[in-house]
Amino acid sequence: MARNLLARLRETMARATAPLAELVPLVAAELVTEVCSVYALRPGDILELVATVGLRPEAVGRTRLRVGEGIVGVCAATGQVLNLPDVQNHPAFVYRPETGEELFVSMLAVPIRRAGRVVGVVTVQNRLPRTYTADEVEALETVAMVLAELLSSLGVAESAEQGVGRSLPRRFAAVPLSRGIVIGPVVLQGMPKPPRKLLAADPNAEHARLAEAMQVVRAGLDELIAARVSHHATPSGTREILEAYRLIASDAGWLRRATSAIASGLTAEAAVYRVIEETRETMRRVQDPYLSERIADLEDLAFRVQAALEKEDARSAVPGAILIARRLGAAELLEWHARGIGGLVLEEGSAGSHAAIIARGLGLPLASGARGLLDAAEEGEEAILDAEEGALILRPEAEVVQAYRRMLADRQTRAASWNALRHCPALSRDGTPIRLLLNVGMPQELDQLDATGAEGIGLFRTEIAMLAQGRILDVGEQTALYRRVIETAANRPVVFRTLDLGGDKLLPESPKPKQENPAMGWRSLRVGLDRPAFLRRQLRALLTAAAERPLSVMFPMVATLEEFRIARGLLLAEYDRVQPRPARLSIGSMLEVPALLWQFDHLLKEADFISIGTNDLLQFLFAADRHTPELFTRYDFLSPGILDLFDSLRAKADAAGRELSVCGEVAARPLEALVLAALGFTTLSVPASSVLPLKALFAAVDLGAFRQVLATIRAAAAGEASLREPIANWAREQGLPI
Repeated sequence: MARNLLARLRETMARATAPLAELVPLVAAELVTEVCSVYALRPGDILELVATVGLRPEAVGRTRLRVGEGIVGVCAATGQVLNLPDVQNHPAFVYRPETGEELFVSMLAVPIRRAGRVVGVVTVQNRLPRTYTADEVEALETVAMVLAELLSSLGVAESAEQGVGRSLPRRFAAVPLSRGIVIGPVVLQGMPKPPRKLLAADPNAEHARLAEAMQVVRAGLDELIAARVSHHATPSGTREILEAYRLIASDAGWLRRATSAIASGLTAEAAVYRVIEETRETMRRVQDPYLSERIADLEDLAFRVQAALEKEDARSAVPGAILIARRLGAAELLEWHARGIGGLVLEEGSAGSHAAIIARGLGLPLASGARGLLDAAEEGEEAILDAEEGALILRPEAEVVQAYRRMLADRQTRAASWNALRHCPALSRDGTPIRLLLNVGMPQELDQLDATGAEGIGLFRTEIAMLAQGRILDVGEQTALYRRVIETAANRPVVFRTLDLGGDKLLPESPKPKQENPAMGWRSLRVGLDRPAFLRRQLRALLTAAAERPLSVMFPMVATLEEFRIARGLLLAEYDRVQPRPARLSIGSMLEVPALLWQFDHLLKEADFISIGTNDLLQFLFAADRHTPELFTRYDFLSPGILDLFDSLRAKADAAGRELSVCGEVAARPLEALVLAALGFTTLSVPASSVLPLKALFAAVDLGAFRQVLATIRAAAAGEASLREPIANWAREQGLPI
C-alpha cells in the first residue's frame, strides 16, 4: 500500500503546481477513506485547515483549532497517532459546523513532524466505525513525512514553526561551568537532519546505498574500538559506548524497519530518519534513564549513517560556532576545540564534568543543563552563549546582539590593558600580596604559566590527561607527564592532586558500579584506597618524576582522618623505595567533604597543607547539585554561614601555622575572590583565564578598607540568604572590575 501511494505521490509532486490540493484526494483514494485533511501550525499555536477532500471546501482557511483543542489539537500537542473508531464520543472531540464533519464517525490523525517538531496534522475519516489497520497507519505516517517537506517547500512549515516560537527569541537557563560569552551560529552534535530527498524511484539502488553506508559506519566503529585496544586516543566516547553503537548498528530490528521503509518508496536517508524519529518518540514517553541513553545512541548512529549516505564529514564546525550537545566526552571536546568552536552548551552537564574542567583550561565558554535545547535549536541559526549569567539565547533580537557585542568589545579593550600585568605580582592597592596559582590538567596548558605570570600550579588534575586519552596511563607514561610539568614550572611550585576518577569520570578500564548519586559515590581517593596498587603506581610515578626536586602531593575527597593517614602511608612507603628521592616531600589534603570539618583540628597537625575544594564542599553543605540550573543561584557562597565557616577555618590554620588555600570555582570569580582575600585567604588557585582579571581587581582595591566594610555588612546581616548585593554595590561604587 505505502509503495503504491508513494509512487503516485512522487508522480503528482513532479508535475503539479499546487500539490496539496491534488495530494489529499490521492491519499484518500489509496487508503479508501472518504476524507483526507491537512492542518498546518500557524503563529500563536493555531492549527489551520489548509487542504481537504471530503469536508466542505469553504472550510479551508476558515477552520482553526488551538494546539490541544479537539482531536487534531491533541494529536499536535502530544505528537501521538490517534486511531479512533468513534471520534464524536471522544472527550476531546470539538465540532466545527463549517466542515460538515458530523457525517463521519472514525478518524485517524497523524502528526506531521519536521526536525523533531510537530508542524501540522494529517487526518483521514470514514462514515462507518472502524479501527485503521497497522498498514494504513504506517502509510499515513509516511505521507506525513512527505507532507512535512512539502509544507516547508511551500513556506507553510516555516510559519508553523513561528507558531511555536521558531522565529522568536528563546532563552534557556543553564549552569555556567566555564566563563565567557560567545555570539555565533549553532552547530548540533549527533542530531539527525531531515533528508534532502524523500522519494526514490529505484528501491534496489536505495537498499544498496543503505548497505554500503552501514558497512562504512561499522568499519569506522571497528577502527575506533581497535584504537582503544591499541591504547591510542580516539575522537569518541569510551570503548563500551562504541561497542554499544556497534551493537545498535547491527541490530536487525531497526534495519528491518528501515529496509521496509525503502521498499515502500523512501530514499535510504528518509528511511533511516523515519525509523529514528519513530523510535525517539516512543522511547521519550518512557521515563527510564537507560532508555534515554539509548535515544542518544540512536541519534548518534543516525547522524553517522546519514553522513555516510551523503558522503559528508559527520563532524564539522564553523569557526566561532556554539556547539550544542546532549553530553560530551573529554576526547570529543578536544576534537571540537581543534575544529574551532567558540563555546558549547550541554543538555546534561552532570555527565560531562571532566569536559567542563578541560573547557576551563582551554578558556572555552561552557554551560550545562539546558534541557530541551537540542530539540529547539536548528543548525546554523544565530545564538548567544552567556556562560557567566547562565543562558543560551536562540535567535536573539538585533538589539540584544548589539548589546552583547558592545560588552565583548569593552572586554577586549580591558583584556588588552591586563596584558601589562602579566609580569607584575598580584598585589592589592594597599600592599597585600596575593598568591595566584593555576588549575591545570593538560600539558598544553603549561604555557599559561608564562602567559599569565602565575606563581605556580596550585592544582594539577592528574586524571585529565587520562580522560583525554581514554585510558589509564602506565607508570612510565605518567612519569614522563609529571616530569614535563615539573620541568616546565622550573622553580615555581606545583601541587599534584592524585587521580579523581570514578563517579561520572570513568575510563574504559574503570569498574562502573550503579550509583544513585555519582558525586557522593565510589570515586576519587575512595577508589585509590580500595585499589591500592592502582594508587601506588601513580605515587611511584610522581616520586620518580620529581627526582631531587621538591614534590607536593594532595589527596582529594578525604572524608576521615584515617583515610588521609592510609593514603599518606602509601605515599611514604613508595618514598622509601625510590632513588633519587625528592628534595622535599609535602603531603596535603583537599577539604571537600563536610565530615572532615569536625576533624579539621587533627588534620592540621598531620597534613603539610590543605586546599579547600569549594565545588564539592558547597554542594554537599547545601545539599544542592551544582549542575542543577534551578539551584544554581539559590545557595550562595557569599552567605553569612559560609563566610563564618571560612573565617573559622582560616583562623585555625593560622594558629597551626599551616598553609590553607582555595582551589574551587569561587576563587576564580572576582567578587568571591575579593571576599576570600579579605578573610585572609591569600593563596588562590584558579583557571588561567582568571589570573590577569584578578590581578587587575586586587591592584584596584584597598583590601584593608574593604575588610572593615565587609565586617560591617556581616554584622548587619540577620538571617540573610546572601550578602552578594551589598558587597557588589560597594565594589561598583569603588569602580572595581567585578
